[in-house]
Amino acid sequence: MDRIAESEMILNDRGAIYHLDLCPGELAPLVITVGDPGRVPEVSKHFDRVEHRSSHREFNTHTGYIGKKRLSVVSTGIGPDNIDITLNELDALVNIDFDARTIKKDLTALTIVRMGTCGGLQPDIPTDGLIASSHGLGLDNLMHYYKFGQTREEDIIINTFIEHADLYKKHIIPYLVQGNNDLLQAFIKAGYFHGITATCPGFYAPQGRMLRIPVNFPDLPEKLSSFRYRDFRITNFEMETSAIYGLGKLMGHQCLSINTVVANRATHQFSKDSKKAIEKMIAKSLETLLDL
Repeated sequence: MDRIAESEMILNDRGAIYHLDLCPGELAPLVITVGDPGRVPEVSKHFDRVEHRSSHREFNTHTGYIGKKRLSVVSTGIGPDNIDITLNELDALVNIDFDARTIKKDLTALTIVRMGTCGGLQPDIPTDGLIASSHGLGLDNLMHYYKFGQTREEDIIINTFIEHADLYKKHIIPYLVQGNNDLLQAFIKAGYFHGITATCPGFYAPQGRMLRIPVNFPDLPEKLSSFRYRDFRITNFEMETSAIYGLGKLMGHQCLSINTVVANRATHQFSKDSKKAIEKMIAKSLETLLDL
């Protein structure tokens, strides 16, 4: 088996994967990802005990237990580029032998659940509402760098969206990938809204916001919110889900994205207490995961 070179998988002085600063064994099989490093202790305060803490750049990790369930919470920072780092390094921690620098014969599937914030796109989903993502619709370009394929249904949905949004020859080549359906059904049963989540590579022009300089797609939020295919609609947008779902699919991990709506772009409303809404999302989502 080919050895992975030091330039390709970078380890620090203590033998930890470079960006996350984690060694094998310091990561639990259930991983919660959050964008904000400051949100890591807001999740781990629900742990009965924390056995490991690490911090490097925007990547903070706490690993511990709730009862007998071992879990980690990892901050990713913002955007698909940071997800590329996070998912590859999480996968390396369980599926690459760090001493031999070779891929393990027996691979491990992590359960990875994002707990984030988003912009709502549907008027019937209020601010502070909780959304579980059935699919990630990538408006970024990350998965085009990997040998990634879509199912027939995903192809049909994305091609219908491209036609609806008039994106032919517009420099955007979107992709679609489904999350883990078993996890999704558990959160639907717990009362979460659900639908397709669009992932944008930025916060301003990529989400149709214009401050001082002109943008190419000012009507993008409307195109997203008005899309329908059978029972599918785009419920929200943010900056990470499609990358998590795409890389997770290629690596064989079980992924789901959960978001609380802090701003509804359809109704122009903003959460009156986003901190409280995030706390509610964390508590309810952990309870749902522990019941699995």
